[in-house]
Amino acid sequence: MGQKNKITRRWAPRGSRPAAPRDQRTASTFIFGAVCPGEGKGAALVLPFCTSAAMSVHLAEISQMVGPGRHAVLLLDQAGWHLSDRVRVPANISLLPLPPKCPELNVMENVWQFMRDNWLSNRIFAAHDDIVDHCCHAWNKLVAQPWLIMSIGVRDRAHVA
Repeated sequence: MGQKNKITRRWAPRGSRPAAPRDQRTASTFIFGAVCPGEGKGAALVLPFCTSAAMSVHLAEISQMVGPGRHAVLLLDQAGWHLSDRVRVPANISLLPLPPKCPELNVMENVWQFMRDNWLSNRIFAAHDDIVDHCCHAWNKLVAQPWLIMSIGVRDRAHVA
């Protein structure tokens, strides 16, 4: 997420062209997030870099959200920082890499798109801290609506017996 974000559709009276601000600066931040569509829960961190160390911190955050005596399976794409040997995976989490070049299988891609379309696009950020604040606000808004996580995250093919 950064200052050069996407311009998305907007409602406007027919025949008008609504303004859509676009920033040319390049400050950015990264949201590491995971959702449980079955329970409508989510865990995320807004971090300055995408690295193996950042992924380890994110997995530790997810691990704390997993209930006692439970185990989480985390679907993830094959980004280098997801599957590096340097990533520390907690005992109550298993990583399940998705096939390469299959973003449609990754639930989080839909979550990111929803957040961009509804809360993070069509705006100019004053500074890096403003980007972080908006990302945190958008994530908190999402996790406050568990039914939304369930709706965005459920895949029919994942529940076929």
